[in-house]
Amino acid sequence: MFTGLVESVGRVVEISRPAPNEYHLFLEENAYLQSAAIGESVAVNGCCLTVAQKLDRRVRFDLLQETWNRTSFASVKEGSIVNLELALQANARLGGHFVTGHIDSIGVVHRFETIAADVLMEITAPDNVMRYVIEKGSIAVDGVSLTVAKVNSDSFEIWLIPHTVQATRFRCVKVNDSVNLEADLIGKYVEKLLVNRNN
Repeated sequence: MFTGLVESVGRVVEISRPAPNEYHLFLEENAYLQSAAIGESVAVNGCCLTVAQKLDRRVRFDLLQETWNRTSFASVKEGSIVNLELALQANARLGGHFVTGHIDSIGVVHRFETIAADVLMEITAPDNVMRYVIEKGSIAVDGVSLTVAKVNSDSFEIWLIPHTVQATRFRCVKVNDSVNLEADLIGKYVEKLLVNRNN
């Protein structure tokens, strides 16, 4: 479980495919990742991955084909910057919202515009995400807990303050980039309960 408050960014040093349906993602071991032990969970661009190996200042994560298909890692390359968050500790403050690290779908940045000191980002998303997006509700974009400012037919808009842009990979984002989306977990459970009640 995560909060969506990105604590650091990392740099991709390699993505390999050692076997069919198997991918290895290597990140440079920075000071933040040094505290992550083998077997621990780390949200990488919002996707919950397990530390599989630490060697030669590199941290390896293993990705299944399902993870590859559901996330934007196919567009990540050597040198790409990714958002990082270690798993939530029981005694920690919950400053964002409950984020599982299970990506629902990929969104596409449709607009990324600086207005005064802030940035307006509009993201197009598929129906399986848009059904849970509500104005002033929460959504995780590349693992960042954000508040929805406006909902359109096939997209939503969010405002980013300068700190969020500079502290995350959003400082590298541009129009047409792919992003990982995770809808609010509470909305999914409410929908499931209501469907079961009506059946």
